Amino acid sequence: MSTGTWKFKDKKPGQRACDEKDAKGEFCLGHLKRWYYYQPLRIAYSEEEAAVLKEFGKNAEIYRCERCHTLYRPVAADHSTAGQKFQVRPVNLWGDFFGKSSAK
Repeated sequence: MSTGTWKFKDKKPGQRACDEKDAKGEFCLGHLKRWYYYQPLRIAYSEEEAAVLKEFGKNAEIYRCERCHTLYRPVAADHSTAGQKFQVRPVNLWGDFFGKSSAK
């Protein structure tokens, strides 16, 4: 899957390393970092981020490999995204959660 000059792949649930193969058939294994996500107070974007924003909309969440710069889209079943999809649960004075977690 490629759009323009970028190569897009779907990020598997819990995936943290790039699984793109190079010309020799070896995995890149670069760390996937959250490259673009919606931030309502953000003022400026780089040219690449502006193009991705135009292509996928403002609510897109895109990860990029730090070595080969392949872009990844998270799948809907992926709840490992830090800071974006979290559950609000009440906490007692000792820092323990009340009730049971609804996520399985």
